[in-house]
Amino acid sequence: MPSVLLILLVAGALVLVLLLLLAFRAITGVACFALSVLVVIVGGLAAIKISEFKKMGAVKWTMPPTPVTTAAASEETWDRILPAVGSLAAVQGVTVSAQLDGNVAKIAFEPGSTVAAGDLLLQQDITSENAQLASAQAAAELAKTNLARSRELLEKTTISQQQFDSDDSAYKQAVAQAANIQATIDKKTIRAPFSGRLGIRLVNLGQTLKAGDPIVSLQALDPIFADFSLPQQDLPQISQGTAVRITSDAIAGRMAHGKITAINPDVDSATRNVRAEATFANADGNLRPGMFVDVEVVLPAKQTVLVIPATSVLYAPYGDSVFVVDSKTDAAGKTSQVLRQQFVRLGEKRGDFVAVTSGLKSGDVVVTTGAFKLHNGIPVTIDNSLAPDAQLAPEPGDS
Repeated sequence: MPSVLLILLVAGALVLVLLLLLAFRAITGVACFALSVLVVIVGGLAAIKISEFKKMGAVKWTMPPTPVTTAAASEETWDRILPAVGSLAAVQGVTVSAQLDGNVAKIAFEPGSTVAAGDLLLQQDITSENAQLASAQAAAELAKTNLARSRELLEKTTISQQQFDSDDSAYKQAVAQAANIQATIDKKTIRAPFSGRLGIRLVNLGQTLKAGDPIVSLQALDPIFADFSLPQQDLPQISQGTAVRITSDAIAGRMAHGKITAINPDVDSATRNVRAEATFANADGNLRPGMFVDVEVVLPAKQTVLVIPATSVLYAPYGDSVFVVDSKTDAAGKTSQVLRQQFVRLGEKRGDFVAVTSGLKSGDVVVTTGAFKLHNGIPVTIDNSLAPDAQLAPEPGDS
């Protein structure tokens, strides 16, 4: 069209010049003839160009079919779950600390090692206590001998009952004194209270410890607890023994399975949530106390849902939609595939799939990739050779 406009402008300019020359009677017959021939030539070229553009405009151009990948909406049975967030806690966990003041005489553990209940962890200096214990035990033996002699004499009525009672009391006091010193030694001999894994050592050899000073963290990792909260309206659906599964970015690609073992009898008055606790096996020790986890409480009843790949959905502020592939037959009897944009209402999303609550029916074929570049009514051809493999529980290789 720009070339046609240019020709028309030139022709108009020439005609205008000719009219001006005729008006001022300053043009000769030869010049008038030349200008007339020029106007005729330019006008002819313009007419030819206009005719060509009209023929081009009369031709109907059609877009070639766009290749797409597709999948059929299908009905599946999904578990009914209650989602929550939680954190892991050790079944038994404590920071082992000193009970009495004293110097560190021996460190008997390696940081990060696994210990059994009763294993020696740390020995404080008990030199003075051992000497006192030996003296107390000797006194107890002497008091025991005196008591035995007094018993024999009492039977012969050689001594009074008062003397026998005095010897008996002296023996018990001596035994109690030895036991008291032994208890002090036991408190300075620090042992693992239960089996578990040790953390980082917090003391050094020769260090003076005060009562309560931390020595090392000890955590029992197998089994392990997951603590989480659920809204009060979900309380009637759960009970002890209800199945639970957890996932975490710290254990990518893995899902741990356990059961609810405790439910708080009270509801938090501030949040109206009830706290629950589930127990999980953790033989490999990959789950650690303090980890954040995603919790799914699996309810006994199942649900039937209509699912499509999540990549099929075109998300938009005014409503989510998918492109449905329909068959269309023209007047000549030729069948083609065209797109129809269908607005849908979505439900729960799991893995690579999303549930559709309205807008589709089972068997509808939807486009699974590139929905953002498509529009309503365009012809398509189906090529699923490069279709993505949608999975309910995907495990990315680079995760």
